Amino acid sequence: MVGAHVKRAFKFRFYPTDAQAAEMARTFGCVRLVYNMALAARSEAWTMRQERVNYNATSAMLTQWKKTEELAFLSEVSSVPLQQALRHLQGAFSNFWNKRAKYPTFKSKKKSRRSAEYTASAFRYREGRLTLAKMTEPLAIVWSRPLPEGRLPSTVTVSQDAAGRWFVSLLRDDRPSMPAPVHAAVGLDVGITSLVTLSTGEKITNPKHERADRKRLAKAQRELARKAEGSNNREKARRKVARVHAKIADRRRDFLHKLTTRLVRENQTVVIEDLMVRNMLKNRTLSRAISDASWAALRTMLEYKAKWYGRDLVTIDRWFPSSKLCSACGTIRDKMPLNVREWTCGCGAVHDRDVNAARNILTAGLAVAACGDGVGPQRSTSGGQSSVKQEVLPPQRPRAAAQPRGGGESPFLQDGEEVNVSLSMPRATRFSTTGMSSVSTR
Repeated sequence: MVGAHVKRAFKFRFYPTDAQAAEMARTFGCVRLVYNMALAARSEAWTMRQERVNYNATSAMLTQWKKTEELAFLSEVSSVPLQQALRHLQGAFSNFWNKRAKYPTFKSKKKSRRSAEYTASAFRYREGRLTLAKMTEPLAIVWSRPLPEGRLPSTVTVSQDAAGRWFVSLLRDDRPSMPAPVHAAVGLDVGITSLVTLSTGEKITNPKHERADRKRLAKAQRELARKAEGSNNREKARRKVARVHAKIADRRRDFLHKLTTRLVRENQTVVIEDLMVRNMLKNRTLSRAISDASWAALRTMLEYKAKWYGRDLVTIDRWFPSSKLCSACGTIRDKMPLNVREWTCGCGAVHDRDVNAARNILTAGLAVAACGDGVGPQRSTSGGQSSVKQEVLPPQRPRAAAQPRGGGESPFLQDGEEVNVSLSMPRATRFSTTGMSSVSTR
């Protein structure tokens, strides 16, 4: 059984020849230059004349730039990545005008991502051999997994990371195979000691990838600090630090992919909390551990994989008192310090803090699915306090949660079954299982 059409990016590592590496380096530099010049022209037009310059105008500017003696080298590389850079700038301005992002910024040679995007007219893909424009030989790609058959890539993006590794990403239509139908639901409580605690009682230990290489990273950073600015030795030391960071990120990403795929395949409904990770990173005591846990990446993977595989992802309000609420009788405790990992309710129930929170999250998510939209929290007894994760910062006044887009009856509630949500039910967002996705996956 296959699902709906989605856009998937398949990323592979490749090893260019010296000529290919030089061509890509020139292309990266030209892409960055064209982007910055177009951004400067658009900013000047708006500042001086209150005029909005669109993509067509910047494309005409690019044609004129190529005719000048100073910028004639722009004609030496493929024109497609340069046009794509202008389209990306147009998208950045569209997001800014629609208040979805900040004003576009200039690309930096040292800090910005080195990449170039090719459309179908600028590459040739035949029998597993990919050849880019201005190149005579195909790229030496390590095909770590097979590509879906029957469709050619629509765009190809070549990039180089800070560690000097080269990657090629092929975007194409795909129909992910649907897993077997299931009727299970699970609530997730994320943490630091246990990365994820399931409502079933299972705890998944946090691998702490950054801590495993902390000494190696610190040594590499000390060596980098000793090197003279602008020297070749400093560049070598910088690459060494970048390789340590890349190794940590690769292990973390691999673990999260395996975990999220398992959760989505084994459950029809997954319920999580809507955490504001950016604010939680302001806590200097826990910021390093929270960054290493990568809760935002975990949620992102759950979102698009739920769409691919026809599952439901329900997100409840971050201010829902999942840790302080007794899952047996519904009593809410006044305080629940972070050092309390196990507690006894007045009804006699003994709770593991994380397991109890995961069960409350699941119950609240199923209640939202059963009751439909507009179910809000009753904060009279909780005092607006947060759950265990949000408690790493002082409580703030919560903003109105996004209205859910789903509704209807829950397939997990049978006739006569009671759900203990009388004291507090959170707002939630229910992600539909339809739509297109263009995120990269493994």
